[in-house]
Amino acid sequence: MKGQIMEWGILTIVGPILLAAAIAWAMLHNRRSRAEKELTEEATRIRREQEHRAAEERKG
Repeated sequence: MKGQIMEWGILTIVGPILLAAAIAWAMLHNRRSRAEKELTEEATRIRREQEHRAAEERKG
């Protein structure tokens, strides 16, 4: 019984630490570089212009 209590005590301390470490790792490795953001923004702008032109052509 005493061994189980010790195991649960360790798990309640180590578990949240491992979870926090995993979340921190994911956040750090999920960031985009400035160049990637700019590329995405430019591609979005181009696509919206294309859609706008296509809509104008359908109207007129």
